[in-house]
Amino acid sequence: MEYGVATAQQIKDLSGLETLRAMLAGNLPAPPIAETLGFLLVEVEKGRAVFEGVPGPHLLNPLGSVHGGYALTLIDSACGCAVHSEIGPGVGYTTVETKVNFTRPIDPDGGPIRCEGRVLSRGRQIATAEAFLRAADGKLLAHGTSTLIIFPGR
Repeated sequence: MEYGVATAQQIKDLSGLETLRAMLAGNLPAPPIAETLGFLLVEVEKGRAVFEGVPGPHLLNPLGSVHGGYALTLIDSACGCAVHSEIGPGVGYTTVETKVNFTRPIDPDGGPIRCEGRVLSRGRQIATAEAFLRAADGKLLAHGTSTLIIFPGR
């Protein structure tokens, strides 16, 4: 797996969905945050993105549980990439707000977790998406929503 940031030249003619699919295929690097936090995009289609990660001791807070920022980052990533899958070449976006509800602690020894994001609404400038983070046994760990702003193509 190669980590890095795709160049503007590499993605200038690609839609968001094409860019994400190129990452999945290994034709573009996975973003560095995926290496740092130990998660990867594993599925993508228009309006939907799925990440998987394996929590471990590198994510523990001072109390010995997985930091809530890990769940928030997965939810923000799944929501953002779901929206990314719907934008055209040269169009950008960023998160305006992400709200997360934590429903149970993430076990650092509990095996892989999965976060699925879906677009709820997409206008010209604003999109909303939701995501659900689940343990390997399917139990809900956290859920949330994101509001994102879309920047027109250059």
